[in-house]
Amino acid sequence: MRDKIKLCFIYLMNAIQAGKIYTGDHPKFKEYLDRLHGAVQELLEDRKELVLGIVGGEAAWEDEIFFNLRGKLGLLIDFLEKNNIERIIFQQGLRFEELREFIIFLTRVKRQEKISEQEYFSLHGIQNIRAGKLRTMAKGEGVVTPAEETRAQYEGSVQTVSNALNVVLEKEEVDYLDLRFNILGIMEDFVGRHQELLNLVSVKRRDMVTFVHLLNVTLLTMFFASKLQFSKDDVLDLGIAALYHDVGKLYISLKVIQKTDKLSEGEFGQVRNHPLLGAKILDSYKDALGVLPIVVSYEHHLRYDRTGYPKSPYARNPHPASMMVSICDVYDALALKRSYKKDYPPEKIHELMMLEKGKIFDPRLLEKFFQFIGAWPVGTLVSLSDGRVGVVRAVNEQDIFRPSVQVLAPENTGEVVDLANLGDVRILESLNPQAEGSQYLPLIGCPPPVASDEDDELVEAFDDDD
Repeated sequence: MRDKIKLCFIYLMNAIQAGKIYTGDHPKFKEYLDRLHGAVQELLEDRKELVLGIVGGEAAWEDEIFFNLRGKLGLLIDFLEKNNIERIIFQQGLRFEELREFIIFLTRVKRQEKISEQEYFSLHGIQNIRAGKLRTMAKGEGVVTPAEETRAQYEGSVQTVSNALNVVLEKEEVDYLDLRFNILGIMEDFVGRHQELLNLVSVKRRDMVTFVHLLNVTLLTMFFASKLQFSKDDVLDLGIAALYHDVGKLYISLKVIQKTDKLSEGEFGQVRNHPLLGAKILDSYKDALGVLPIVVSYEHHLRYDRTGYPKSPYARNPHPASMMVSICDVYDALALKRSYKKDYPPEKIHELMMLEKGKIFDPRLLEKFFQFIGAWPVGTLVSLSDGRVGVVRAVNEQDIFRPSVQVLAPENTGEVVDLANLGDVRILESLNPQAEGSQYLPLIGCPPPVASDEDDELVEAFDDDD
C-alpha cells in the first residue's frame, strides 16, 4: 500500500507539471492524467476516499509522513504550499474529466482568475475532489513581508538553477518535465523584475554568483522573447538554452574562473574554449534538451560582425537565439557588477552596449531589448531634475528616456508622473540601491540588501573582459 501511495504522489506531481506546460487537450497532458487517474482509482477500490496531504513540508497519508520523499516530491510540496493547499481528497466515483478540470484549476485558473474553488468546481462538475483547507498562520508566527517572501523565492530559484546545471555537469539523466516545470515557475514568479531583484537580493556566497547570473540571464531572455511575442513553448525553449549557455565555463576549474589576478595565457585559452566545451557537453543531452542549447552554448560569444570565438572557417551569422542570449548575458554581467563594488548604473549600461551596436550585438535586437527594458528598468531608483526622487514604474517604449515614475521624496504621496507629458522634467541619474539609494528602498517595500563581504567576482561582459 505504501508504495502505491508514493506512486500516487509522484503521478500527482507529474500531472501538475504537465498541466502547467501543456494545453488541456495536449496528448502529453492526457498521458500523465491517465497515470494519475489509474493510480487513484486503484487505491479507491477498497476505500471511500483517499486523502493526500502536506504536513510540515512533507508528504503525508493518513497517519504516515513520508520523510524520505522530500527529494522526489519537493516540486509538488512547494507548489501546494505556495497555493495554500494542505490536503487533496479524492472520493469513489472519481471521473477522468473531473480530474482533468481539477488539475487545470490548480495550475492555471487559481492564479489567473478571481473565481472561488467552490464556484469553479460547481461550474465544471467536480464532485469527487476537494482541495483541503487553506493554511493559516500559526499563533505567534512572525509576519512574512512580500519583500522577504520574494527574496526567499528567488534564493530558492537560484538553488533550482544550481541543481539543473549540476545534473548535466555530473552527467546524470535530465528530467525534461521537471526542468520545463521549474523554468515555467521561475518565469511566472520573476520575469520582468530584473531591477527589483537587484534592489532586493545581494549575493553573499561566491560559489553561487555564477548561478545567480545564469538565473538572471534566463529571466531576461524569457522576458525579451515574450515581449517579441514568441509562443509560450518557444519562450521556455529559449529560457532553457539561456540557462545552459555557460555550462562549459562551469566545467572549467573555479580556480580559473574566480581568479582575481590577471589570467595566464594558458588559463585565458581555457576560458575562451568554454563555448565549444559547453556544446560538447550538451550534445549528449540533445534528446532531452533539444538542439537549441547546443547552438546557443557554442555561439554566445560569436559577434554580430562575425568575429568573436570560437573561430570558424565558415563566416555566418549567429542564430537569433544566440544573439538574444548574448545581449541578456552582457546586460546582467554589467548589472551584477553594480551589485558589488563597481558602479554600472542602468544608463551607463545602455551607453556601453549601444556603442557595440552592429559590432557585438544585432542592431535590431539591441534596439528592441532596450525598447522593452528601458534605459532605466522598472524598479530603478532615480533622481529627477526638479529635485524629487522616485522609482520607475513603467517603461515608455516610444521614448525609453521618459518613463513613468512614482515620486518617493520629498513627499511620498504615491503620485505617479509620466515624464512623457512633462517636457521640463527629466531623469538626472539612477541611485545605487546599495549606496545613496538605500534610504529609499523601504519606501518601495524593499529592505536594504545585505552587502557582500566577498571580493569582486570576475564577471563576463564584453569579449575582451573574459
